[in-house]
Amino acid sequence: MNALPLFRIGTRGSPLALAQARMVERRLAACHPALAQTGATDIVAIRTSGDRIQDRTLAEIGGKGLFTREIDEALAEARIDIAVHSCKDMPTRLQDGFVLAAVLEREDCRDAFLSSKAACLADLPSGAVVGTASLRRAAQILNHRPDLVVRPLRGNIETRLTRLQDGVIDATLLAMAGLNRLGLAHVAASALSIEEMLPAVAQGAIGIVCREADAKTRALLAPLDHAETHRAIDAERAFLAVLDGSCRTPIAGLAEIHGDRMRFRGLILSPDGREAHAIDTEGCAAEAAALGHDAGETLRDRCPPGFRIADMPENSA
Repeated sequence: MNALPLFRIGTRGSPLALAQARMVERRLAACHPALAQTGATDIVAIRTSGDRIQDRTLAEIGGKGLFTREIDEALAEARIDIAVHSCKDMPTRLQDGFVLAAVLEREDCRDAFLSSKAACLADLPSGAVVGTASLRRAAQILNHRPDLVVRPLRGNIETRLTRLQDGVIDATLLAMAGLNRLGLAHVAASALSIEEMLPAVAQGAIGIVCREADAKTRALLAPLDHAETHRAIDAERAFLAVLDGSCRTPIAGLAEIHGDRMRFRGLILSPDGREAHAIDTEGCAAEAAALGHDAGETLRDRCPPGFRIADMPENSA
């Protein structure tokens, strides 16, 4: 019999989500040897609505929160002890009673370009078809290359690779972090620069959510938290919150910390990529959330009349 009660780690059931949950499990074991010695952790795969429904866009079925909703329900009902999420999939505002207790050190936050016809986005021939479910990626692609055709493409990494191999699309974009974590970095033709494709808010970071009142679990998770990444994510999520961003807008944002300073870059685009508004600012890293919030307000105020953020179509990040 285990000396410790079973510690249940909730996650989506995709290969990437399971790989990320195992990363958390290993970090817990390294920080708390008793968990490893007793085999007291268990990964609980939970199929979310976003995973089940693949024949419609997220706009039609309720948004990006569908990748976390069932997991959050399990956490609220104490069927799991922690929830492991890709931070970019998390709703802008956590459910009452939840806390983002730890954020692992960020992986490569860039977007990967995948194609057998070109080495980078700039090399694609005019009229080439790029498949993506992300309004953020689509808008930036069209901003740089209005001569390309962007078509909706949902599914996990394996599904998208199959569509590419079958010639359904000429190119696609995926998060470099996900490819790295699955040992698939070699399938990328290149990694797009930050200047060419500003990433999604919190892209590349893994967040661990638990019940706010669960002091014991929060203490267990504390050693896993990477303070610099957590600050950056706080800034980016604060930026997104000001702009009412969940999946409803083509929004990108990246905070980078250098010593005690933070650089923040943010971007809002129209879905067709024709209109773009950017901000590049810096401030004190210790005031990360305030910096992100102020950047969001500044960018919102720069948008001209008629650029109605809340009315934009919904997308998947």
